Amino acid sequence: MNIREALSLEHSKTQALRIAEFIGDDPKKFGELMKIFFAGEYRPAQRAAYVFMFSVEKHPGLVKPYLKKLVAQLQCGNVHDAIKRNVVRFLQFIEIPKNLEGKIYSHCIDLIDNPQEPVAVRAFALTVATRIGKHEPALVEELCLTIDKHLQHTSVAFRQRAKEILRCRKQMNA
Repeated sequence: MNIREALSLEHSKTQALRIAEFIGDDPKKFGELMKIFFAGEYRPAQRAAYVFMFSVEKHPGLVKPYLKKLVAQLQCGNVHDAIKRNVVRFLQFIEIPKNLEGKIYSHCIDLIDNPQEPVAVRAFALTVATRIGKHEPALVEELCLTIDKHLQHTSVAFRQRAKEILRCRKQMNA
């Protein structure tokens, strides 16, 4: 299967799963997907991001060589929302290397603090930032201040995750 061609055929969950299954745990095939993911072409990158999520759910080890570059995608202003959404979503489920925690936390705070970001990106960023900061009271406080700033003007999804985080702060301070 030619991954680029398969991505161009249709944009559906069925097709994304088919491509992810073809990739399996093969680092070379995953590398082909990541070339498309990072190339910056709008449609192919968007569709590659969808396949990326299914691939790394089953084979999270495939992403290790690309982790730093994925994190860098979070600060790029011209990246498709699907890429940011899937990168931040993925970060919720992995053990984040210590040497990347600060950078990822900072990117997540920036995403949360930007009301122009899609709700899903901001909600996933809340979870990632909380996981990173949960053992650092100063980080939790910074996150809570950022949340407080936006709580009144956000979506239900954002408010639900935010309220859970604010409850955790109260428990930490009790």
